[in-house]
Amino acid sequence: MDIKQILRDMGFRFNKQFGQNFLTDENLLNNICNDAQIDGGTVLEIGAGAGTLTRVLSKHADSVIAFEIDRNLQKVLDITLADCKNVKVVMADVMRYKMPELESLCGGAYRVVANIPYYLTSPLIMRFVEEATNVTSLTLTIQKEVAERLAAKPATKDYGAITVAVNAVADVEITRILTRDLFYPQPNVDSAVVRITFNRSKFNIPNAALFRKVVRVSFAMRRKTLVNNLSVGFAISKEQAQDLLVACNLPVGCRGEELSVEQFVNLYQTIERLQLK
Repeated sequence: MDIKQILRDMGFRFNKQFGQNFLTDENLLNNICNDAQIDGGTVLEIGAGAGTLTRVLSKHADSVIAFEIDRNLQKVLDITLADCKNVKVVMADVMRYKMPELESLCGGAYRVVANIPYYLTSPLIMRFVEEATNVTSLTLTIQKEVAERLAAKPATKDYGAITVAVNAVADVEITRILTRDLFYPQPNVDSAVVRITFNRSKFNIPNAALFRKVVRVSFAMRRKTLVNNLSVGFAISKEQAQDLLVACNLPVGCRGEELSVEQFVNLYQTIERLQLK
């Protein structure tokens, strides 16, 4: 199936607003499905585009629910997915759906597999991290730099709040790097496929909102020490913040970016025990 020719025949014009960069190589798309470890079940695709990934997903999954925001692609999808009987296309903005409503469409456990617009990456990932209950994994084609941030190690420039937030509830692996010339049209940056496999019992974090605050406060001012950030963020004295770090066996002069995810969990548990808010 010549996707580029179909797009030309339908007079489709790419919309920069939606960050449209399609993958067309079927071998690559099959590899991405293999990266997602799909063996039947339900897959939620966000950003069906021209349906190239959707078609391949339909061969690996029992059912595919594909969201597409650009209604100008409806006629294209009618052609490219005409023989994919296990695919349900929803022409809508997935971010406008409440999570219970979205998960109800999936009817139980599901995987997310998507080549998502770069601008949507962080909000989308954090939405599934913070709100989803039935998702088992996210396999996403995203900007290479963001993938590296998600998989970063402590005390590196890429390590940040989103790294900790995601790795506290999931395991992250970059499965492949995709050069920009693999996309149509070609973007200005390279991409990567990242698999985020959820494990909600990885750590004991009953108060997720407080944990997120601890992480957010710790990275609020990267050049400041953790003592300074905790003092400001929790409205406590620097002496109290120092005592807090000592209680966690952390150096009083450390910065948030130096803490492992385990150390952040320990810090959060100590703060919760002391009833700081």
